Amino acid sequence: MSISKNQLKLITSLSQKKYRQKHKLFVAEGVKVVNELLNSSFELDQLFATEDFDTQHKNCQIISNEELRKISSLKTPNKVLGIFKIPAEKEISNKGLILVLDDINDPGNLGTIIRLCDWFGVTTLVCSNETVDCYNQKVVQSSMGSLTRLAIKYLNLKEYLSNTELPTFIADMDGENVYKKELPKEAVLIMGNEANGVSDEIKSLIKHKISIPRFGNLQETESLNVATATAILLSEFRRN
Repeated sequence: MSISKNQLKLITSLSQKKYRQKHKLFVAEGVKVVNELLNSSFELDQLFATEDFDTQHKNCQIISNEELRKISSLKTPNKVLGIFKIPAEKEISNKGLILVLDDINDPGNLGTIIRLCDWFGVTTLVCSNETVDCYNQKVVQSSMGSLTRLAIKYLNLKEYLSNTELPTFIADMDGENVYKKELPKEAVLIMGNEANGVSDEIKSLIKHKISIPRFGNLQETESLNVATATAILLSEFRRN
């Protein structure tokens, strides 16, 4: 069965946040990502796949490679595209290690950070309202299914951080050397915007600032990519 004009219009529209919010739907592509979502609690709306995609799903509409290329946002489409329902936000925990993102703009960075949370057992991710949408297609692709295993909440960070009882830490170039700092098992770690770091408003609320020292002889690298820095700091929190 061919893809209808209405289906094509819907898939195209879901590249924009306002239509994802309106329809409460998002798009995922590729065998790995789609299978992760199909095997999770996320609810499928529509599934489009070429004949060589191995599925018994009753909602699967078989399409040609040419049709898949029409609806795909990938340079090299990979057998399947699914439209999934955006689930209700999960309640976030106030225990354990919590990651907070202050205005992360790049979808690839957010997707990688979601995978890092999954790897390091961080089940709560709190995002500022200005952080890129976690159902952005590039975020969904780069998170590689880890999206299904996290509670992600978008909210006013100032309000949230003013009310948390956990010790709070900011990643900051002028902070204490993280390798010499004793870190608690339960804490809130705040990572800032790619260009500007953590905002001054949020900095003013936080006691602890930690940094990753540079070891290069020339000391000329200005900063680390936010996802790379997140990986190092989460690793240090878990090691301690």
